[in-house]
Amino acid sequence: MAGENVKIPLSKEFQENVDYLVKQMRVEESFDLLHHKIEVGGRKISMFLVDGFVDDQAMTRVLQNLHMLDDDVLRSDPIDTLMKRAIPHQETETADDLEDIITQVLSGQAAMIVEGCTEAVIVDTREYPARTPEEPDLERVVRGPREGFIETLVFNAALIRRRVRDRSLVMDYVQVGQRSKTDIVLSYIDSIADANFIEMIKKEIEKIDIDGLSMGEKTLEEYIFGKSYNPYPLVRYTERGDTAGVHLMEGHILIVVDGSPSVMICPTTFWHHLQHAEEYRQKPIIGAALRWVRFAAVLSALFVMPLWYIYDTHRHIVPVGFDFIGVDDPGAIPIIWQFLIAELGVEMLRMAAIHTPNALATALGLVAALLIGEIAVEVGLFTAEVILYLAAAVIGGYATPSYELNLANRFFRVVFLIIAATFGPTGLIIGVTVWLIMLATTKGLNTPFMWPFIPFSPTEFVDVLVRSPIPLSNTRPSIVKPKDKTRQ
Repeated sequence: MAGENVKIPLSKEFQENVDYLVKQMRVEESFDLLHHKIEVGGRKISMFLVDGFVDDQAMTRVLQNLHMLDDDVLRSDPIDTLMKRAIPHQETETADDLEDIITQVLSGQAAMIVEGCTEAVIVDTREYPARTPEEPDLERVVRGPREGFIETLVFNAALIRRRVRDRSLVMDYVQVGQRSKTDIVLSYIDSIADANFIEMIKKEIEKIDIDGLSMGEKTLEEYIFGKSYNPYPLVRYTERGDTAGVHLMEGHILIVVDGSPSVMICPTTFWHHLQHAEEYRQKPIIGAALRWVRFAAVLSALFVMPLWYIYDTHRHIVPVGFDFIGVDDPGAIPIIWQFLIAELGVEMLRMAAIHTPNALATALGLVAALLIGEIAVEVGLFTAEVILYLAAAVIGGYATPSYELNLANRFFRVVFLIIAATFGPTGLIIGVTVWLIMLATTKGLNTPFMWPFIPFSPTEFVDVLVRSPIPLSNTRPSIVKPKDKTRQ
């Protein structure tokens, strides 16, 4: 069947080629697919292009140059004449496969079918729809650039090159999806990145056999990394060009997907998801303090609620000086159900906030504060302590730099709560131990998820815990196996 990796060479019969393209691309049924017929230099030329992808000025210049050609100039070697004389200022290439031409046209390029030729001229006149670069919502900084990636692949590649002007920076282009033909770029610095990592990613991408990447980079991530039910992210996402550039220079590999403003960074560990650009935009001592605040936030998001529940239901193990922990009157609803209902309510609020127009977001916040907070306590649905510790856990989750890590931690917080309510302190200890073993055995691209804690690397573990001054950070992380280990 046409369109499924079958090569169909161009025929010497001009009309046969044109009819095939018109039929296969449904030109007559689609208003945005244009078939422009002209006659230049004694030959018929059919141009195929997508209206919304073409730069009007570039296409106008191409047509003007074509009409300025002398009569009979295309009688001999028309392809060479077109590429060298008529449209030399544009990016051009040739194609001799009709299926390849269809893919190129639907990707935004213009194809010129020339009478009597078994090759077509592909002209890059693309101008994709794009929004203005803005600061990413999830990675804001007080000081630093306000530009972020957008949904256009070419722009994102340019933003990366603006940050990394290394001659060995590679932008390796591939397409995925039998029908969607989604553009993907693997970006890495060839003189730094490990060749084995690059080869592993390429092999996984080559194995993908699907109509299209329905959810863009998330679908691609599931094919490359997500073959288990482990909720923890094995890749880090960023929408910041400076963050992507720093990871490139460390030896990481970027995966850029057309249509997505998020760039995947791999390989990564648990600790990569706890780093934020703000730490490096302040003095080292302030950056180290901010990092420890984030560590405390992540720990509170995971363990504050399960530990408080254990102390409330097993008062004999409450440490000295912490007698205030617990409630005198738990109310009509058991504490564990209060926690679970509150967790469900917070998750509903998160979903509601995503689907709420910005103009109504403030009203939603006021309703949430009144219903889940003060009124819920007054009517006896929740105790005040439940609201307090739930708020501490939720704030800790939102202080986590990685949204994916926050979701995974939230999932395990509920798991720890249920284990604590069912099996008590012993069960919670066993549950946390199993969780740590799961993290310690998790790998992405054969990279230990908990490195440099497990396996332990003293020097690099200190770098994880403390944000050291940049001039002293003169080696690249060994976990990415860089070819060039020194930064300076």
